[in-house]
Amino acid sequence: MAMLWKFMRVAKYSKTALSPKVKVRGIPTHSRHSSSKSVPSDSAANTSCSNTVELLGKAYPLDDYSSVTEKILSKVGKNLHNKKHHPLWLIKEQVKDHFYKQYIGRRGTPLFSVYDGLSPVVTVQQNFDSLLIPQNHASRRKEDNYYLNRDHMLRAHTSAHQWDLIHSGLDAFLAVGDVYRRDTIDNTHYPVFHQMEGVRLFSCHELFSSIKDGEGLQLFEQGHRTAHKQECHTMEAVRLVEFNLKQVLTKLMTHIFGDGLQVRWVDCYFPFTHPSFEMEINFQGEWMEVLGCGVMEQQLVNSAGAQDKIGWAFGLGLERLAMILYDIPDIRFFWSEDERFLKQFIVPHIWQKIKFQPLSRYPPLINDMSFWLPSETYSKNDFYDLARTIGGDLIEKVVLVDEFTHPKTKKVSHCYRIFYRHLERTLTQDEVHRIHQAIEESAVRELGVEGRF
Repeated sequence: MAMLWKFMRVAKYSKTALSPKVKVRGIPTHSRHSSSKSVPSDSAANTSCSNTVELLGKAYPLDDYSSVTEKILSKVGKNLHNKKHHPLWLIKEQVKDHFYKQYIGRRGTPLFSVYDGLSPVVTVQQNFDSLLIPQNHASRRKEDNYYLNRDHMLRAHTSAHQWDLIHSGLDAFLAVGDVYRRDTIDNTHYPVFHQMEGVRLFSCHELFSSIKDGEGLQLFEQGHRTAHKQECHTMEAVRLVEFNLKQVLTKLMTHIFGDGLQVRWVDCYFPFTHPSFEMEINFQGEWMEVLGCGVMEQQLVNSAGAQDKIGWAFGLGLERLAMILYDIPDIRFFWSEDERFLKQFIVPHIWQKIKFQPLSRYPPLINDMSFWLPSETYSKNDFYDLARTIGGDLIEKVVLVDEFTHPKTKKVSHCYRIFYRHLERTLTQDEVHRIHQAIEESAVRELGVEGRF
């Protein structure tokens, strides 16, 4: 289960900067971002004459839908959620421990099974079609996803594995992994993050066995779809599934954050759950969204081979939970290899209380960039992606501070404020200037903007 998303569009490769698990054998000449300027960051550019990319031991042909870069591909296979004593590993293990102990099957074994090693490369069918996401849905757009080609992509959510796991006969499972989306650049958003999917299916007996006179209740009917239920579900079944879902997640959040936690539910919409909700918790006086959930679409459940069952699904972001629980101020820290950060999470047991001790707070360097937009379609995500590809994790955030339309020519101008800050040292204005200039030149060359530098 995943929340509505926005993704990135990218197209820059480097043979030298890729991890050993990623081999790029070229890039189509029609791809967009291909800056070759040398800058002092962890990004570089290099192209060759072939047209395949090798990822996790498999080769994928590139085509007009390919939208991956060296920067993103270098993150594939890092699996921070499986790195012992990493904060994301700690959060994953806490959730697992809670579910293992709280929900026991008939044979005395944990009810929920856990899958945390599934490949992040999925088919478009897995990521969209299996979840009943319409062909014209905005989330499918080429510029909003990390496509390897028209048929394969980096998963945008762990929901991409829902259908396969249900089809294999599972009724209760957690799926954990890295997911890839485009978004704005700030201290809480990153193009790669980690998500946990939860799914539970109920038979008629399982759902109604503890209800007085439940023998006469049914899961399905020939009714009407409303804001509160699907047309095939009885209201009694939906209410019980919804109650169970909210109870399970409230217990989980209370177990992680402690008693006295305030929780509220907000109605929302996801294509593959109905009704659906977002959970917000009150943390230090501020309401924060932590997950999305809902009653699974019966068409999805039926197509996976569980026609006689009804269920719920949820999706939560591990980074969001870890940032709240450990008071981590910047999402880039999760990718840091600085021992001053990592050693804070080497603890004797997963439930050890930890409060992140800030590293020296190095000052930011701030530069503005203005340009006229091209007459053709322009996406802010394209610029954000280009900036992150060149500047890497030295860019703390990018803010659109001004938008101006010329009264005569009707041309539109954007002004972006870019905040540069290294997590482990002080940046110099000279090195920031070189990065900033490289972004300016690439924006002109790759996005077709007219500089006002």
